[in-house]
Amino acid sequence: MNDRNRDENTRRITTLFETCFNLGDLGLLDELVSPDYVGPQGARGPAGFKEIVVGLRTAFPDIRYTIEDIVAEDDKIAVRWTWTGTHQGAFRAFGPTGKTVLNSGTGIFRLKAGTIVAAALETDRLGFLQQLGALPADIATAPPAALAAGKP
Repeated sequence: MNDRNRDENTRRITTLFETCFNLGDLGLLDELVSPDYVGPQGARGPAGFKEIVVGLRTAFPDIRYTIEDIVAEDDKIAVRWTWTGTHQGAFRAFGPTGKTVLNSGTGIFRLKAGTIVAAALETDRLGFLQQLGALPADIATAPPAALAAGKP
């Protein structure tokens, strides 16, 4: 892959975070995500990706991603990010807490013909759950029964 393609792929992933996640402009996902996309949890195509963005933005309407690092090689773009947002809506099994969350993560996006076809993601799920109050801040001192029940 040449430098121009790497630069274009980097620009597309930057647009994904800055415009789609941060501003909620979902219309661009049809241009950025391939119909062949299959996400880490089985989401498919632009519609599946949109569900993820909508879920995050519904739960955290003020969500703001900051790209800390972005590296491109061949057809892959690696991104390290942090995000912050206030938990104002339901997120998966967790009702709104009103708490502000700071989370970090990394992702490797694979692009083909300028569109995202796959993503592998790792986020700080433990820290996220602790900030929501779903798990105790110090799980080393929590009684095992409380951890099993998902209570702080």
